[in-house]
Parts: sequence; structure tokens; C-alpha cells
Amino acid sequence: MRRKGLTYADSGVNIKQVDLAHHLIGRLIKRTHKNTNKGRVLSGFGHYAGLVDIGSCILALHCDGVGTKLLIAQAMNDFSTVGIDCVAMNVNDLICVGSIPFAFVDYIATTKPDPFALSAIAESLVRGAEEAGVAIIGGETAVVPGLLSNGYNQNTIELSGTALGFVKKRSELILGNRIMKGDIIFGVESSGLHSNGFTLARRALSKYDPQENVGNLEKSLGDELLTPTRIYVRPMIDLLGSGVEVHGIAHITGGSFTKLRRINNRVNYRLSSLPDPPEIFKLIQAKGKIGLAEMYRTFNMGIGLCIVAPQASAEAIASTFDKYRMKTLKVGTIEKPGTGEVSCGVHNRHTRL
Repeated sequence: MRRKGLTYADSGVNIKQVDLAHHLIGRLIKRTHKNTNKGRVLSGFGHYAGLVDIGSCILALHCDGVGTKLLIAQAMNDFSTVGIDCVAMNVNDLICVGSIPFAFVDYIATTKPDPFALSAIAESLVRGAEEAGVAIIGGETAVVPGLLSNGYNQNTIELSGTALGFVKKRSELILGNRIMKGDIIFGVESSGLHSNGFTLARRALSKYDPQENVGNLEKSLGDELLTPTRIYVRPMIDLLGSGVEVHGIAHITGGSFTKLRRINNRVNYRLSSLPDPPEIFKLIQAKGKIGLAEMYRTFNMGIGLCIVAPQASAEAIASTFDKYRMKTLKVGTIEKPGTGEVSCGVHNRHTRL
């Protein structure tokens, strides 16, 4: 009997298969960790960034893309924000290990070189880089007719990038190993969907024209979906630079709150005080008839970054993000020992993700 409600797997993204692929790839690339001409690999798979100790400092690298959010940009003929998304998806991951992002390169692939679209993407990349405090030091634009296709004989674009950060010494790394029982999970608000779950979101909202107003949204559906990913770099640099005790940081992206397992899988995460999600998430859930657990393991539901820290750090965390007009709240606690279980309490129901 078919399970009720639309799922991410129904839309074409099976998280279990993705996790298996990651595991297999991780085993293969680990063989290269002794190949470096300089430095030593500290972490090459499984956390938010790869780490290489080169003696004078530790370099952190991460690569990511915008995903099928680009199809919304194409439908709206609006590429003015996707570059911000591309930068955000990379630099937000770098700060999760305590590193300071400072350089970025992009990769744009297109079926035909549309000057309007490419210049709009470039301008938005620059805006994202300025907000994150990174320099765009190069990139690649590839014209690949026949490789990319959306089935409508339209120009198709793929956008990704790689960011580089650094940590001066190993003691400044934040890898989740200091997380302890009783720590608080602080959530920082997102700006919307960010750049994840769009395959499921597009399926749930497929009958609507992105140009129209739907439900209780304050702007058109397309404009709401294209709201750029929030960049958390500057407040996090301020917070860590002030010496506030932080034990773990998780960027809530693909897989949503299950991402907490990435920072430490020897504790359990109890999310008991999550906020009421923004309207766009309610709309997706209602139109797709999506189950609660599926929503909270696919979308950020209004929380784009989680910080695990002792209660004593609460005031400093709140005041730092408040300076950047970002709301924070306590969304859960750490239970130890554990196996990386993430449980989510919403509407008086507690669900394991």
C-alpha cells in the first residue's frame, strides 16, 4: 500500500541512496589523502569542509551548487540572486568548522551563452562575495550544448563554486567533539527555503505559475522561492572572535536537521522548541500533502543554522546575531550518550528524523 503524502524520494531524490553514494565515494577518495605535495589532510570527508594542515595554518575547502532552484530562476527569467545562493552554500559550510572564508571560484555551465543571464549571475556572485567577505579569484564558464537539458529547448544553466577558508591553529577548529550533555541547540532564522529541497518543493507546487500569488504569501510564488540564502559568515566570525564558547555548528541544508549528525554522532539531538515555520513551508506541505517528518528532514523550516553551545553562551549568541538583524532562539538540547538520533517535537508530537 502506497504511503500517504508526497516524499522527496517520490520527487526523484532518495536520501538513502545519496548517503550510500557518499559513503562509497568517501572510501575511494580517502586513498588520496597521502598524495599531498605539501601539508597533511586532517579531515577529508564527512564534516562540512575538508581540512589540510600546511604548517603555517589549516586550510578549509568546500564546494557546492545551487541545484534545481536554478529552474525557478529560469522560469522567472531572473538570475539576480542565484549567485548569492552559490556563495552562501559554500561559505556557510566553511564556518561550521570554525574557519574564516576568504576566497571563492565559480563554475557556470550553460547550453548557450546568454549575456543577460551570465552578467546577472556574475553580479549576484559579487554581491554574495561582498556580504561574505571573500574574493572571487577566478572561475570557469563552459558552453555545453547537449549536456544539459530541461526538455523545453530552453537555455539551461548549472552553477556551482568552491570556497577556501583558514584557521590559524588547530585549537580554533570546531568539529563537534566537545559537544556535551546539557548543551543548548540555538537556531538562527533562515530567509526561506535557501537552496535545498527544491525538487520536492517544485513537485508540490507544480500546478502553480511562479508569477502568480498563491496562498498567504506576500509576494509572487517565484519571488518567494528565489529569496536568496542567508549568509551567516560575519556574525559567526564576530562570535568566534570574541572567545564565546561554541561546541558545534551545523548549516541546515539538504537533509535538514539530520545534518546535526554530521557534527557528532555520539550524542542525541532533541529539538523540542522549533518555531512555527514561515508561510512558504506551510504552503508546500499543504499542496503536496507532505508528512510532518518528511518536511523536517527535507527543509530548514525557518532555521538555517544551528549552534551547539553551553547555556552560558546564550546571551552572547543572541546579541551577536541581533546586531546583524538575525533572530536566534533555543530550539533544543543535547542528550548524551547517543547514536546521532535527531528527534523533532512539533504540535505536541515527537518524531525521529
